[in-house]
Amino acid sequence: MLNATIKAALRFSPSFIPAAFSFSLFANSSKYKPRRSSFVMANRHTIILMQTSQNRATRTFMDYESISQAMDGICALYERKLKELNPAIREITYDISDLYNFIDGLADMSALVYDHSLQAYLPYDRQWIKQKTLQHLKRLASH
Repeated sequence: MLNATIKAALRFSPSFIPAAFSFSLFANSSKYKPRRSSFVMANRHTIILMQTSQNRATRTFMDYESISQAMDGICALYERKLKELNPAIREITYDISDLYNFIDGLADMSALVYDHSLQAYLPYDRQWIKQKTLQHLKRLASH
C-alpha cells in the first residue's frame, strides 16, 4: 500500500512534498517536536524522494528503516556516482562540501520520515537532509 501511495505521489510536483500528501499524511514538522525514545528515533521509516534532472522521468524514491540508514544510502549513492565518473581511481576521497554539492545538484531531494506518535510521515527538505548527513558522518567518524 505504501509503495503504491508513493508511486501515485510521484506524479505530482516533486518540489518539496507532493500535493497528494499535504493534508492527509503530514503534521507541521517545524512546529511539532514530540519527545521520542532512542528506540523510536532509530526505527523511523524514511523515504528519500529525489529527481536527478529536470526530466520528470528521473523521479524516484528510496526507502530505509531508519534515518541513519537513509543517510548511508545517500552517501552510497554519491560514492557510486564518483566511481562512475572516475573508474580508474581505486580510492576516492571527498569531503562534506562535495557531498553537499551533489545533493544541491539534484533537481529535487526531500525526505518523508515516519513519526510513530502521529502515525504519519513528516516532510523534510534538502537542507535537513544535509544537516542529517553531516551529523551521521560525524557520528561514524567518532566511533
